[in-house]
Amino acid sequence: MNRILYFTCLISFVIFSCQNKKKEPMKSQILANDVHSYSQPNVARVVHLDLKLTVDFEEKVLSGTARYTIDLAENATQIIFDTYDLNISSVFVNESEEAKFELGTKDRILGQALTVFLPEGAHTVSISYSSVPSAKAVQWLDPEQTAQKDKAFLFTQSQAILARSWIPCQDSPGIRFTYRAEITVPKGYLALMSAENPIEMNEKGVYNFNMPQPIPSYLMALTVGDIAFKPIGKRCGVYAEPIMLDRCFNEFSEMEEMLLSAEEIYGAYAWGRYDVIVLPPSFPFGGMENPRLTFATPTIIAGDKSLTSLVAHELAHSWSGNLVTNATWNDFWLNEGFTVYFEQRIMEAVYGRDYSEMLALLSYQGLLEELEEIKAKNPKDTRLKLELDGRDPDDGMSAIAYDKGYLFLRKIEETIGREKFDTFLRNYFAENAFQVMDTERFLELLRSKLEKDQLAEIQIDKWVYGEGLPDNHPVINSEKFVNVDKAMKSWIESGDINRLDSGSWSTHEWLHFINNLPEGINNQELAKLDDKFNFTHSGNTEVLAAWFQVTIKAGYAEAHKSMEDFLVNVGRRKFLTPTYKALIERDPSKEVARNIYKKARPNYHSVSTGTIDELLDWKG
Repeated sequence: MNRILYFTCLISFVIFSCQNKKKEPMKSQILANDVHSYSQPNVARVVHLDLKLTVDFEEKVLSGTARYTIDLAENATQIIFDTYDLNISSVFVNESEEAKFELGTKDRILGQALTVFLPEGAHTVSISYSSVPSAKAVQWLDPEQTAQKDKAFLFTQSQAILARSWIPCQDSPGIRFTYRAEITVPKGYLALMSAENPIEMNEKGVYNFNMPQPIPSYLMALTVGDIAFKPIGKRCGVYAEPIMLDRCFNEFSEMEEMLLSAEEIYGAYAWGRYDVIVLPPSFPFGGMENPRLTFATPTIIAGDKSLTSLVAHELAHSWSGNLVTNATWNDFWLNEGFTVYFEQRIMEAVYGRDYSEMLALLSYQGLLEELEEIKAKNPKDTRLKLELDGRDPDDGMSAIAYDKGYLFLRKIEETIGREKFDTFLRNYFAENAFQVMDTERFLELLRSKLEKDQLAEIQIDKWVYGEGLPDNHPVINSEKFVNVDKAMKSWIESGDINRLDSGSWSTHEWLHFINNLPEGINNQELAKLDDKFNFTHSGNTEVLAAWFQVTIKAGYAEAHKSMEDFLVNVGRRKFLTPTYKALIERDPSKEVARNIYKKARPNYHSVSTGTIDELLDWKG
């Protein structure tokens, strides 16, 4: 970018940004060493971002300028950013002074360090850049890959360390910053971010955003498409493609009640609004807790609100993760274990204990299966405190952090009592709001509140630093599942499928039933079940995914076409991984799985392809 063009852009940029805050000396807080970031935040760190981007659907590129207000230690001479395949065109310091910079050697996981050399008195750094079409965080969807099928769509997924592929940033969860943004999109499109959002399109296609609370880079999010909005209560609402909007609105009608229940437990919601956007089906996760705007998969739209615990989970992240954030990805359980615990509390408050215990027991059963898989690969990964040096932090995003973390916190609650534990957690969130937390500091806080006999009962170190699941873990009971087991036993013993009294079963009871079908069940029995309950063509993705585990293993051909369509059209990694694994177990040559994947892969986000490529030894 030449100087004349740069200054023209800068004048426009200054108008929309919050601009020139007086530089203050670096705070004395010592930040954790994050092995997944090149940044050296104890020397120089970002505190505010003014982002200006243009979205080009034809070239599949984001281009513009990231202007950072920075905080420096005494005598700091450089600041380091994380990048991954970004094209850096120029760097300026203090608005007008062209800066020397260099890009380091590219690492397969971490990308490249962008080192900017700073003159004395530096307080801002402006980086002009563009992304590449294959940016790992960004998925560009053609119109036919959307529900509406008439306009293109894009969304980002920055967790864990993918923000660096669409914004040069200090890509560590321990570094928080506020931001403003101006996003220019083609006319007829709406842009949304993890910030204060518009609720309707404007004619110019220029949208301005503000995030006044400091967030880490993995919570930076952008989506652009043909999107409409519908409010749910005073502080909640749902965004979706117009053709999906009413279904999503009906599914999430209890969102405001969830928010109120959450506040009653752990204090005031700190982010203004809580909205959800339902994305196209290629979104790789169930949900992503981007502040103010949860990104969600359409696979939770079941028509009966049976899968909305995901909304409770992402809402809970407004406290655990977004408000108090894991310092590094080795401490990931501090985000997710707390969030599953809080999710269960919200679901119990809204739907009752019987309901939440079904959810907890299903998660526990899934945890036991995943524990065995992880033990076979790397037993250390069954610890809550992880060791991810030299590895992709995505490797730590397993049921260990979520469900072992939940059981640990539930063990504490059952030992000291819910009222005392709620008081502890409410104070924990209030006293550490908008800060980071590591495992050791949290355990220090916890131990300071426990009696000796309670410490002996809980066995903290065994939970956090020990492998596997401690034998003192909470026991989860579900009377509803007991009744399912009785009905199943009656059916098996009598051979009469009509003995399955399932008229009032919820999705969770059906999942328990399918997950516990007899080993070696034959195709004739599967056909009878399918004729009566229509599992193969269920509109519930959780039921489908569970059913395919059984049908693939049994070689039940009647379900193959539905299973293939499912894999081609759904990009949620939670469903893809076990389904492809089942196909491989059935056919170790991987030929069947690879043939399906060849058709399905273009519909998947890089988060999903990264996992399935490795599973199938995919060479393209």
